[in-house]
Amino acid sequence: MKLVMAVISNKDVSKVLDAITKEGFASTRISTTGQFLADGHTTLFIGTEDHKVEQLFDVLKKHVTKRVVRQAGVASTLEGSLLRQPVDVEEYGAVAFVINVDEFRKL
Repeated sequence: MKLVMAVISNKDVSKVLDAITKEGFASTRISTTGQFLADGHTTLFIGTEDHKVEQLFDVLKKHVTKRVVRQAGVASTLEGSLLRQPVDVEEYGAVAFVINVDEFRKL
């Protein structure tokens, strides 16, 4: 058994949840913040059988969108530079971690 932890943009999470539910996957949804792209993400915890991980990834890929987002730049100490100029950053559609599960119980 595997636990897939998928970090997904809030802009995509509703359609992802609908799609994975239709495919028979159950999930737990947790609001997420990070350091660089600090807002607007959700982490889904999805338990699944080993042989269904690729099927899950196919569903995720189909329903997430890569985006370019404008973020505040880093402050510069160079003489004559503009401080905190915004930069465009590519935001992946999802970032997923797959973890082996030794045991799973419903209590």
